[in-house]
Amino acid sequence: MTPIALATAFLLTVTLCYAAVCAGSPFGTCRKCNGFGFATTTDRKGRPKRGKRCRQCKGRGKRVRIGRWLFNRAQRIYREGTR
Repeated sequence: MTPIALATAFLLTVTLCYAAVCAGSPFGTCRKCNGFGFATTTDRKGRPKRGKRCRQCKGRGKRVRIGRWLFNRAQRIYREGTR
């Protein structure tokens, strides 16, 4: 096989695997708060303390994956266009 065919097959495999992950688990952990839903701070004694609610995930600790977000957007556009 040529290098171009191998690269194409590899990219197709990666894309299909990511699509399967997005279909099976559409939500991933928030990157900003690491899934806690809040920022961790320390008090004056150095002990961990619960901080403010995460604005990125609104305190849920989960986010929609990019692939699932794109799928939802395409599905919404198609649905609104065929009404």
